[in-house]
Amino acid sequence: MAATLLTALLSYLLGAIPTSAVAGRIAGTDLRHQGSGNLGSTNVFRVLGPKYGVPVLLIDMAKGAAVVLVMAPLLGATSPLGPTGLRLLAGLTAIAGHVWSCFTGFRGGKGVATAAGVFLALSPLATLAGLIIWLGVFLSTRYVSIGSMSAAIVLPFAVAIEAGARGTPQSVPLVIVAIIISLFVLVTHRSNIARLMNGSENKFHKRSKRER
Repeated sequence: MAATLLTALLSYLLGAIPTSAVAGRIAGTDLRHQGSGNLGSTNVFRVLGPKYGVPVLLIDMAKGAAVVLVMAPLLGATSPLGPTGLRLLAGLTAIAGHVWSCFTGFRGGKGVATAAGVFLALSPLATLAGLIIWLGVFLSTRYVSIGSMSAAIVLPFAVAIEAGARGTPQSVPLVIVAIIISLFVLVTHRSNIARLMNGSENKFHKRSKRER
């Protein structure tokens, strides 16, 4: 049990590393008071551009992948949850850390990038399908939020299909966690949903030279 709790705690702390806040500090700005005020990679792209946005996105994804591929196997050999259960727990706590970071007053991003990293490690083909959906929806609408929610909705189905094709015996817990994460992403986007309904959601646009 101690190994399980330690894995969960360290996964949370790794997920809680405020990559966006650090990028903002390096750039000399507080992203909590810029753009949408959200400490996620989308707001970094909006306010600071791809120079900061790309590294933040990749690091946020890496946080999710690292707890699944490295931390859980390294610390949880004796966990009663078993290898798969511990990896799922590590992924969930890392996502929670990203959304509710103890380093920034429990404010963070919306969990999409870190969740993508978690499922890239757990179910790579399903995650690739989700990323393709995200890209297609985003390019056609220019709304990051719609792309993220669309990918989240597709994810459990894609995970189930991939697990079935592979004949993975632990597919049921994986699909259940995928459903939980999908619903969680929709909940973290509730303000976006409200803005979409009243027509005030901002489309993503390239920053002009004047904004840089």
